[in-house]
Amino acid sequence: MRIAETVTFGGGGLDRAEDLRRHPELLAQLPVRTLPLWRGKPLLAAGREGLAVMEGHAFAEHGHPVLVGKIDGAALFARDVSGLEVAGVGEGLGAFLDPTEQTHPDLPAGTAFAELRAVMTRLSPLDAEIAATAKGVLEWHRGHGFCANCGGPTQPGKAGWMRACPSCGRAHFPRTDPVVIMLVTYGDRVLLGRSPAWPEGFFSCLAGFMEPGETMEAAVRRETWEETGVRVGPVRYLASQPWPFPGSLMLGAHGEALDDRIEIDPEEIAEALWLDRTELMDVFAGSHPRISPARAGAIARFLLENWLADRLD
Repeated sequence: MRIAETVTFGGGGLDRAEDLRRHPELLAQLPVRTLPLWRGKPLLAAGREGLAVMEGHAFAEHGHPVLVGKIDGAALFARDVSGLEVAGVGEGLGAFLDPTEQTHPDLPAGTAFAELRAVMTRLSPLDAEIAATAKGVLEWHRGHGFCANCGGPTQPGKAGWMRACPSCGRAHFPRTDPVVIMLVTYGDRVLLGRSPAWPEGFFSCLAGFMEPGETMEAAVRRETWEETGVRVGPVRYLASQPWPFPGSLMLGAHGEALDDRIEIDPEEIAEALWLDRTELMDVFAGSHPRISPARAGAIARFLLENWLADRLD
């Protein structure tokens, strides 16, 4: 897919400066900038259309700095400042699409911490990649304070890109969980499903975690059959999207269904249906009588819009 990297969080061109993680003496020679995140919410500029990066090791008393990359000759670090006493803690905090914003007297004027899902389509590709990287790695640190091998406390290293266990010597590195998300078609129709936890009317592409020893193609076929009873034949890769909620890599694929019979597993999915192109156009136009479109910025919407526009090649 020639436009694969135009998906949100893709194609930002971030210089991750992996060499500096291994050479702290070189890293120490660079000027420093900091992107603080509060409970996974990056600091945004006043217009909420870009990240607000602070000079130096801002909020140095909070968390451990993680090297995100090298930007304009400076080392950019992410820092978890969830311990800050912020203003703006109110109703909706922690919701799936958190509408709240948080501020602090030591932040630049007009800036605020905001939910990444709510602003991701307004960020530049580079800012979106930085935010996704920062959020994903800091979330990994939050959940890996203890060694999975012996249970001992771990310590960060390599500029925040590993955690070492002093007790048993095991080194742990940030992980990404692969998830297949599939555009399944049958002729001129596309298969959509609704999770039991989703609001009524919200439909999207089917998706599921890959299992050990499984290819992407096999996962597409297995997940589609498990959820809807639809058998899939040919499968091809289309595009990928880092999805830091909390730490997945969405592998977008096109699967060609062998039949259109649907028999859902109610434990897996609440409802599934086929839509033709005209119906999907109505969904994106907001005029469909019962179906809402996939969220802007999500790879599901990216795949559906490009299928509708015949741009999958």
